[in-house]
This record gives sequence, C-alpha cells and structure tokens, in this order.
Amino acid sequence: MGMSNKWIVGIALSSVFQVGCVSKVTEQEQYSGFLANYQGLEEQTTPSEKKVLRWVKPGFDPRAYSTVVFKQVELYPAPKPSDRINLKTLQDVQTMASNSVKNAFAPTYTIISDAQQAPADSRTLILHAAITEVSATNEGMHWYEAVPISAIVGATQAATGHRDQTAEMYIEADLIDAKTGLPVVKVVRKVFGETLDNASQPIAANDFKAALKEMTNDMQALLSKQ
Repeated sequence: MGMSNKWIVGIALSSVFQVGCVSKVTEQEQYSGFLANYQGLEEQTTPSEKKVLRWVKPGFDPRAYSTVVFKQVELYPAPKPSDRINLKTLQDVQTMASNSVKNAFAPTYTIISDAQQAPADSRTLILHAAITEVSATNEGMHWYEAVPISAIVGATQAATGHRDQTAEMYIEADLIDAKTGLPVVKVVRKVFGETLDNASQPIAANDFKAALKEMTNDMQALLSKQ
C-alpha cells in the first residue's frame, strides 16, 4: 500500500472512531447546573435496557410517602430556539415530558402543585425536573462501514451534514424529602428519540413520544421495586 493510500485510510479510520463514539449517558461537561450537586451518580441500566446516571439514598423507601409536589418539567437554562427546533416545539416537548412524569407518579401518589397543599399528616416528596438540552447528533458508524472505502463515504456524509442523526433530550431531576429538605433520588438521563434523515431536518416533539413512554415505565419500575 502506498504512503498516500495509508494516509487516506488512517484519516478514514480516525473519522470512524470519532463519529461512532456516541455516549449513552450524559457526560460531566454536559451537566447543566440544575441540580444542587452531582455527587454519587452512577451509571445504571433501567428495565428498558437504557443507561442512566442515578443516585438513590440508602434506605429510601418510596412507599413511605403519599404525596408528591410537582408542577411541570422546567426548561433550563432559558430555551434558545434555533432553525431546527422552535419555541413551540420546545414547549410541546416540555408538556409531553411533564405528562410523562405525572403518569409515572399518579398511580401511587397524590400529585399537588404547591407544598402548602399537602395534608398535615402526609409524608411528602418534592420533585424538581428539567429538560436541559434538546439536540441531535450523528448516528454511530455501523460495522459494515468499517471497510475503508465505506468509512470514507460515511465520514464525508457526517462532515457534510447528510448522515442520519438521532434526536436527543437531556433530563435532570431530583426528589427531595419535604421534611428534611435533603435529596433521596438524583437522576440524569439522556433520552434518545427518533432517527432524523440529516442535519437539516427539524426536530419535532413527536420524535420523543415513544422514548418518553419508555421513561414513564422506567420511573414506575423504580418507584415500585424499592
């Protein structure tokens, strides 16, 4: 193999590894600052086989509580609409995520919007949750694209914005014991939505419909197995 061919193959293979390395969890540099702290978070697998970062206080028993204070999922920091996702879409995603959370807690808890509404004798949890980013990234390279010529084509598509992308939503949340003011659960989750045709296709709220349903089921499983 000539030197020029080796150089081309080297560039192609390096592109494969760069494009194909799609993290399944939120990286530390992507933490938004919404949570008071991120200490103790560990990568875990949900019942739906998705990866999340989670911390649960030792001894936490969700069955010991009867009420959850929750109004809606926040958009944090302030949303910045773009050509790919407008303000209406962000608001629709916010509503869908809020309903997902309510559906997860409603079978077990009374949901109220203000802590002052809690009955005097109830044990109450306060839920803070936020969407911290909505974006899309290139799909990882497939095994058959590791052949040098295909790798060159795949890397070129990624660089020019023609490669398939995956819609992504980042969510951070914690549950606070209303009596102590201390967290009992912290979760940072990267939600994967539908596949988009390319970097120009707008992101739609419905791209996350199935993923949010999956998240609802995972939350219900967590609350019921403790």
